[in-house]
Amino acid sequence: MQNQLVVIGGTAHPVIAELIAKRLGIPLTSVEAGRFSDGEIQIQIQDNIRGTDVFIVQPTMPPAENMLELLLLIDAVRRASCRRVTAVIPYFGYARQDRKDQPRVPIGARLMANLITTAGADRVLTIDLHAPQIQGFFDIPLDHLYSAPVLLKHFAHLPSEKLAVVAPDVGSIKMARAFAKRLGASLSIIDKRRPKANQAEVMNFIGEVEDMDVVIFDDMVDTAGTLTDAARVIIEVQGARSVTACCTHPILSGKALERLNASPIKEMVISNTIPFDRFDECPKIKVLDMSELLADAIERIHHERTVSELFL
Repeated sequence: MQNQLVVIGGTAHPVIAELIAKRLGIPLTSVEAGRFSDGEIQIQIQDNIRGTDVFIVQPTMPPAENMLELLLLIDAVRRASCRRVTAVIPYFGYARQDRKDQPRVPIGARLMANLITTAGADRVLTIDLHAPQIQGFFDIPLDHLYSAPVLLKHFAHLPSEKLAVVAPDVGSIKMARAFAKRLGASLSIIDKRRPKANQAEVMNFIGEVEDMDVVIFDDMVDTAGTLTDAARVIIEVQGARSVTACCTHPILSGKALERLNASPIKEMVISNTIPFDRFDECPKIKVLDMSELLADAIERIHHERTVSELFL
């Protein structure tokens, strides 16, 4: 049992935890996750994990109880005398609140980092943070994975001479530039203004996409308002031949699916960092699996090997 690799899945996304464990060739450790009569979360680890290397898989998208369950799981395995605990967070929630950009607002990302550390996590493993500087909020090691290898593999078949990558806002330029370089495509940028949260207005388009196949890359899509507005500008104003959208974290709240259906986007490629099963509401959506990437990183961390080799 000493230093044995153990994977525990929370209730936020049990499917990806099962896929990771299967790729690692080990069973998921049994956890009883229930509720008291008032709705309070109750956690009990069913197996002996003394001296083990524990990886808890739990994205922290809303509701906030997903984060609370992660904290309780960390506390439970720590009190069960595990050797080390790593919080595997495919989607790190509250990442958009990474700075004090208005008076009297919290820095939610820092608060989440403090809670995870205080609960007893020894390290964190996550994919495509909304703001890379969030790594600095943690006083424990954080391994930041990039979805690029999985996403690029999906788009590698597209002919580069008529392919353009578009950054939907200034914050995603670095990511879009890296994708454009790897795909041998041109890069264009959308300049937008955001008067308030979940609302954006396209102001300017920088680049040339006429008669080209366009791929819009972003780390997350929430209400899909910005994305669908950008797609219309690209098709109707800029004269692109087609638009495909791609994101790592499919939050897809509110009228997002309705907007995607009504938009000129021909395909919406997402990953399974957040569970999605509403294909009947939006047949344009295609899901890519991140479990192999996460399983490879977990195995490397367990055996004290470098994780950066995954992106060479």
